[in-house]
Amino acid sequence: MSQALQTSGDLMTVAEFLDWDSGDGRMWQLVDGVPTAMAPPSRRHGAIQAEMAALIRNHLTGIGSPCSVIVTPGIVTPGIVTTLAADNNMRIPDLAVTCAPVADDAAVPVPDPVLIVEVLSPGNQRETWINVWTYTLIPSVQEVLVLHSALVRADVLRRGPDGAWPTATTPVTAGSLVLDSIGFGVPVADIYRTTALAQ
Repeated sequence: MSQALQTSGDLMTVAEFLDWDSGDGRMWQLVDGVPTAMAPPSRRHGAIQAEMAALIRNHLTGIGSPCSVIVTPGIVTPGIVTTLAADNNMRIPDLAVTCAPVADDAAVPVPDPVLIVEVLSPGNQRETWINVWTYTLIPSVQEVLVLHSALVRADVLRRGPDGAWPTATTPVTAGSLVLDSIGFGVPVADIYRTTALAQ
């Protein structure tokens, strides 16, 4: 579960957040102008995240795509600046895919993400779903994928041809998971290959 840093002054901006150092080695995101600590991921969370990142990376490489996958934590963290209250929000998903040209500045938030992936853990469900629906306000985002860590299940949100989002996710618990935004498909069970859920 995330924990907000108590501040007594003005709300922090994204620019200030990018220059800020908490000094505690923890991962933080900026939510409505308040730096919010993120809980360290469990082993299963990390395994699902790593497997999905590898599957997407291999797919993008295999088709010669200019798109890239960015992972948390990493040299470049997939910071996502939201459309609503953009000056005071930078959320940190588990993965993001962008097809924008590579930037040299590691601190720059991910430009024009087309796909955002979150891993849902029992302790972060509320925060994760708030982030998910916030991502749908970003014009470049075509799909948001939520991977559960307590069971084999993927929830997909996909923007329609008219630009509208569905009111509910499409759950995938067996068979193939398809992500139209990057032309990707994989058996959903493969994402859980290195977890006890695959047993």
